[in-house]
Amino acid sequence: MLSELTLPKFQAAIAQEGLDGWLLYDFRGTNPIAGGLLGLGHVMLTRRLFVWVPREGAPTAVTHAIEQAPWRDWPAAWGKVVYSSWRSLEGALGELVAGKRVAMEYSPGDAVPYVDRVPGGVLDLVRAQGATVATSGELVSRLFAVWTPEQLDAHRKAAEIVRTVAHEAFALAGARARTAEPLHEHEVQRFIRDAFARAGLEPPDHGPNVSVGANAANPHYEPSAERPVPIREGDVVLIDLWAGFAGTPQADQTWMATVGAPSARALAVWTAVRDARDAAIALLRERVGGGVPVRGAEADDAARAVIEARGFGPYFVHRTGHSIDARELHGAGPHLDNLESRDERLLIPGVGFSIEPGVYVAGEIGMRSEVNAWVGEGTLVVTPEAPQTELLVV
Repeated sequence: MLSELTLPKFQAAIAQEGLDGWLLYDFRGTNPIAGGLLGLGHVMLTRRLFVWVPREGAPTAVTHAIEQAPWRDWPAAWGKVVYSSWRSLEGALGELVAGKRVAMEYSPGDAVPYVDRVPGGVLDLVRAQGATVATSGELVSRLFAVWTPEQLDAHRKAAEIVRTVAHEAFALAGARARTAEPLHEHEVQRFIRDAFARAGLEPPDHGPNVSVGANAANPHYEPSAERPVPIREGDVVLIDLWAGFAGTPQADQTWMATVGAPSARALAVWTAVRDARDAAIALLRERVGGGVPVRGAEADDAARAVIEARGFGPYFVHRTGHSIDARELHGAGPHLDNLESRDERLLIPGVGFSIEPGVYVAGEIGMRSEVNAWVGEGTLVVTPEAPQTELLVV
């Protein structure tokens, strides 16, 4: 978060990107990146606000006259312009950014939607004041998405709990599948949520996803008591589950199992998905370990190549991985994506993300294998410590 202590870090990153400054903008919470960096995430502001963070010198906040309370802790040594009319707002912006190259939460062509938070009209307004607008994508990675060492430790602990709960859920479902009262998808979902609560993890706001057979061909399937589906002998079962300790990056994993021996078709799909996951991990480990720059799109390409070579290319319909940060499970940092979006940001030390290739054949079968990864200095940390290597048979 921007403060007197962190300002030098912000300004060093701005200089490294060759920018004159970073212009943060928000209106009614439409830009969670700005809200998070300014510590305004839970404050509802009803008027436009701007904060100019120059490469050198003190930041300046441009805020509306009727909304001064949230700024009571703004450092006295920093600038603050209070506006009321649109004329005074535009005049203040012109004095700050005219002739400068400024970063904003903007992605040319909407290439990275998670960064593209500033409305086109606001971009017009800023450009009309004589500024050249550049994307803040790399700044977001460096200053918004990176994990602290304490957050990494908490994530690793959560990952092992999530792994254990997944195995317990499969064991219970498998045991009940052979009785007259098999468990239903939504009952396994409830078991997982209860297990997270007992372990002290914050439960997710929805899910987890427990999918049987063809239901798993819908990556965003939601089990329901209104549409109960039993888990029986011979079924393929996908469990996608996520949780974490408060204020830390969540652990997000997907595990696959069969109730009884798997079919040849299930094994073929599983092997393709697992090998695609491992291809992405291998590329990242090689590049990060060798100090060679790597982008999330390259890891996406590596995973996708494996699935295409196995003949399942048309059924891998989403990106290989999403950013994970301490604020959101689907964060604003770099994604492993060269399909849904053109995410060309570097995977810099401190960022975390999922790795989760999948194959989804509508009406038949769906499989995904998901782990998480964090980029360190010369190392890639993968969680959980023991990822799935074979189909679980329960």
